[in-house]
Amino acid sequence: MSDYAPFLAWIDSQSQRMVSLVTRLANVNSGTYHLAGLHNLSQGIQLAFASLNADTTERLALLPHQKIDSQGRPVEAPLADALRLRKRPDAALRVFLCIHMDTVYPEDSPFQQTKLLEPNKLNGPGVTDAKGGIVIMLIALECLERFIAAPPDVHPGLGWEVLLNSDEEIGSPGSRPHLVEAAKRNHLGLLFEPALPDGSLASERKGSGNFTVVVRGRSAHAGRNPEDGRSAIEALAKIILALQELGGSGTPARHFPGLTLNVGQIEGGGALNMVPDLAIARFNVRLPVGGVSQATVEEHLRRLIAGFNRDGISVELHGGITAPPKLVDPPTAMLMEEIRKCGAELGLDLNFRPTGGTCDGNRLAAAGLATVDSLGARGDLIHSPNEFLWLDSLVERAKLTGLLLMKLAAGEISWQVRTMSQ
Repeated sequence: MSDYAPFLAWIDSQSQRMVSLVTRLANVNSGTYHLAGLHNLSQGIQLAFASLNADTTERLALLPHQKIDSQGRPVEAPLADALRLRKRPDAALRVFLCIHMDTVYPEDSPFQQTKLLEPNKLNGPGVTDAKGGIVIMLIALECLERFIAAPPDVHPGLGWEVLLNSDEEIGSPGSRPHLVEAAKRNHLGLLFEPALPDGSLASERKGSGNFTVVVRGRSAHAGRNPEDGRSAIEALAKIILALQELGGSGTPARHFPGLTLNVGQIEGGGALNMVPDLAIARFNVRLPVGGVSQATVEEHLRRLIAGFNRDGISVELHGGITAPPKLVDPPTAMLMEEIRKCGAELGLDLNFRPTGGTCDGNRLAAAGLATVDSLGARGDLIHSPNEFLWLDSLVERAKLTGLLLMKLAAGEISWQVRTMSQ
């Protein structure tokens, strides 16, 4: 059995470096549509990852995101490049490691800088979701490469591929083809989304999809001839109430148990003395594991929305389910157990539990890759200005992944390799 202790001790020695790096990354705004910020961030990440001496490092141009603008028109929104690195791509066993660079905080967000709240608690945009994960992945891979290079050099049978994508927070519309390709040429997947707030890792995940409903009415003077108008906002309000019955926030799902629906954005209208002729709502749907199917939900939504096409009101529904529910199949359960055992060796009592959160792990699992997708940092209050990171979790979780990778390289963990394309 290999001696992993010196390499795990090396990770301990990297604590301050990890804190400095996550702080530097989080201080670069990388909202999904802030292309300049993402470009600057990816340059910094590429420089940091140069220590891995990857066989190939490449930028991947992503297709534009098809979205609906504030006038209800389909438009294309450009996306920043993804970054991909590969090492030993012909190895008998290949691991795919992935995490996103983008955050939910746009370029004009007031939440821009990190702040140390306590000696072990860092507040900042994306510190936990998921710039802490980027740093954890880097240090774990550096640990692996030090292990492989150490005498005797007898561990060349493990290769790896890294993808840092720029569009996960909007459902990975541009990077999805690259995720599917990676799932086909690798044997297991490790994603560095945050751990759950109590430190647990995710097992099953709900599915997710984003939708936009565009309502068009007819404008008229609100005082002189309101009867000639058809209010798009009034019609949209009725649609939202109907949508909430499917499982809105705090509302039990009447049609599909376990399904939740959140109307996250509404816009429309103009002058207050004008009957509004346009209103738009954007909403997210979460599908339960083992519950109603994607096709059933999408068809129900289409029929529900179409029912409001009447009395001078025209409605359109755009979008769909982009991440199916993630189930735990036998290979994934095996990977979870190996991670749990690695945690026990490190003194961690790791638990796995279901979550309503969705990530690229859903997409990789749907493509057939055994994936554990919450190997990132511990923290809480993500997607809010109160997002924070427990700094000691950087070393803790880097050691967890580093130990797993070393055991795979040493053959201590035996993984059934299936035939696949390169």
